[in-house]
Amino acid sequence: MYNPTTRLLTILELLQSRRELSGVELARRLEVDVRTVRRYITMLQDMGIPIEAGRGRYGGYQLRPGFKLPPLMFSEDEAVALTLGLLLTRHLGLGIDVAAVEGAMAKVERVMPMPVNELVKALQASLEVELPISDKPHPPEAAVIKTISLAVQRQQQLELQYQAWNGEVSLRTLDPYGLAYRAGFWYMVGYCHLRQDTRTFRLDRVLQVLLGHQTFTRPAHIDIMQHIEASIAKTPGAWRIDVLLQTTLENAQQLISPALATLEATPEGVNLRCYVQTLPWFAHFLAGLDCDMVVRHPPELRAALQALASRVMKIGNAQADASNEASNR
Repeated sequence: MYNPTTRLLTILELLQSRRELSGVELARRLEVDVRTVRRYITMLQDMGIPIEAGRGRYGGYQLRPGFKLPPLMFSEDEAVALTLGLLLTRHLGLGIDVAAVEGAMAKVERVMPMPVNELVKALQASLEVELPISDKPHPPEAAVIKTISLAVQRQQQLELQYQAWNGEVSLRTLDPYGLAYRAGFWYMVGYCHLRQDTRTFRLDRVLQVLLGHQTFTRPAHIDIMQHIEASIAKTPGAWRIDVLLQTTLENAQQLISPALATLEATPEGVNLRCYVQTLPWFAHFLAGLDCDMVVRHPPELRAALQALASRVMKIGNAQADASNEASNR
């Protein structure tokens, strides 16, 4: 939660980084009302900060052109947030050179006051991060992420050389809508002119990307993460799964991640459809669902469930025999 001093510093940082901000936008970012923003602006002006206010109810605020504050003024909480972000960047596979992270950390340490600097060094010395990403492929090049980010922000087309999951390489013209980082992978969602549809692309499979010359209009409402999860669920695998869950759609959605399977409500229940690489694992997953079901496809999944049931029964019988033996002693 903000305190008044932090809010004042935050207003200064926001006004330095943008040409002009409205009172409504400042209020939204600081989680206060517009009247409180005006009070903070007055306090800053009384301190000699040349903030100019536009006229009218919706007038914005800006720093007088040419005025610059001393760089890198951090509160203690901001220093902690920045340090944690840099430390996590080392482990997340974000496509950032380790030398860049270390250089940023060194610059932050050099300009911070002693009490905050001690806290930053304490975090570096004491914090350990364990993230399950060791089995993921190499992250995409930082240049790929930068190029796509610029294209998304500018609404500028991309020319893409892409290698699909089956090894096929193709050239795509793409209208990029957004980027996302999920479970160790970078993804991009955009309209593919080759397939004439909105598609999801994994950035570690991008072989080359260039900014195009054409612009486009981004859809007003698109949920990037939702689109990625739905695409993951439809990614082809060794086995195509079709199971009828005898439950409600609401209950199924609570039990099953949208990235695992697509769910469709029917009069009989909920159709679960997805692709998986191994049937024994999926048999374990289905057995953990709190509902009845009918396996429609493949028949081998029924056999995997029967084999799992036999193993569980064997374990249960062994435990019962051990308990009886102990009670007879």
